Amino acid sequence: MAQIPETHDDTLHRRGLMFILSSPSGAGKTTISRKLLAHDERMGMSVSVTTRQPRPGEIDGKDYIFKTQEQFDQMVEDGHFMEWAHVFGHSYGTPKSQIKAGLKEGRDFLFDIDWQGTQQLYQKSETDVVRVFLLPPSLDELRRRLTARGTDSAEVIAGRMARAQAEISHWDGYDYVVVNDDIDTCFDKVVQILAAERLSRARQTGLIGFVRELMRPEV
Repeated sequence: MAQIPETHDDTLHRRGLMFILSSPSGAGKTTISRKLLAHDERMGMSVSVTTRQPRPGEIDGKDYIFKTQEQFDQMVEDGHFMEWAHVFGHSYGTPKSQIKAGLKEGRDFLFDIDWQGTQQLYQKSETDVVRVFLLPPSLDELRRRLTARGTDSAEVIAGRMARAQAEISHWDGYDYVVVNDDIDTCFDKVVQILAAERLSRARQTGLIGFVRELMRPEV
């Protein structure tokens, strides 16, 4: 009889994906991103270029690639970004280097970007992109979370709340929407989304050869 190749989920070769997590400030995307990176060794963070100053503990080239506005503008002009946007007075962008090659090798990249960057990535690489938007359970809870940080003035928080509502209005530009009323439950849902997308028929490039082997006439 024909030999059936031994396999289990995700052993077939597949194309990598760009897994986007977006949310208003304070809705949990940074926490979920960190948990996902710690949980899944196959997921790597897409390191953005930014013009803002490093925060305490941030490492250039690991957390962000820090550039001056002049350097950033030159990178835009030279076409080095897959997407870029101007947010809260600073510029952020995703460099093309290594992303495209990594996708072919089956590597996954996590993107912590806003709706503008998401829209640009989707327009350029639709089949490689998975878009997840996290919502707060309420505006009151979002305000409480921002206040609890203790890092921003009342004026800054008011600005973030106004921007949050503007960002929430773009929820329908995402493939999945998850309400983050409990961080562990929210994380479990995000993990389930990632697992399902990795098993997408279109993304599993090794399926054709595998199925052909299964369909070989018995000897």
